[in-house]
Amino acid sequence: MSTMTSPLLSDAPNGVVTTHGDARQIVFHRRYRQPVEKVWAALTVPERLADWLAEAQVDLRVGGAIRMNWNKGAHQAGMTITVCDPPHALAWIWTIGERDTLVRFDLAPISDNGGEGCALTVTHSGLSLDGARDGGVRAGWHAHLEAIPDAIEGRATPWATKVARENALADRYPPLST
Repeated sequence: MSTMTSPLLSDAPNGVVTTHGDARQIVFHRRYRQPVEKVWAALTVPERLADWLAEAQVDLRVGGAIRMNWNKGAHQAGMTITVCDPPHALAWIWTIGERDTLVRFDLAPISDNGGEGCALTVTHSGLSLDGARDGGVRAGWHAHLEAIPDAIEGRATPWATKVARENALADRYPPLST
């Protein structure tokens, strides 16, 4: 990481990729000093989602829809919620290309330096083995997750910063072979 990009990124670990049958999965582990309820809000409240991931409309229930809009409409997607267990678990189906993938967020309380904190596990499964878009998905999630601490506090991360983070992470997430 260059000195130009180091202020953009924390020392958070890379996502771990595994292969399961005809699909790949990536798992990210993060720890936050804020309680589970605040992290849950960053994942489910439209204003907080907009701060770190995308503008969103959320029908927070199993079977409910999430509509996301990235970068002023340059990218849009619709998801269907499959798990909604506040404030412990949230999952949705996200179609990427022709493939239905599953994004799952699991939250657990932790003790952090004598205070209440949260462990977050993000699992994106069902990703294609052919390598199409895998670098962008891996570096993209990592870059967006960097913005959650600010979102928890109600501060938005500009799109340009998210793009700069993803670009800075590209070498850490090289293309995967099939």
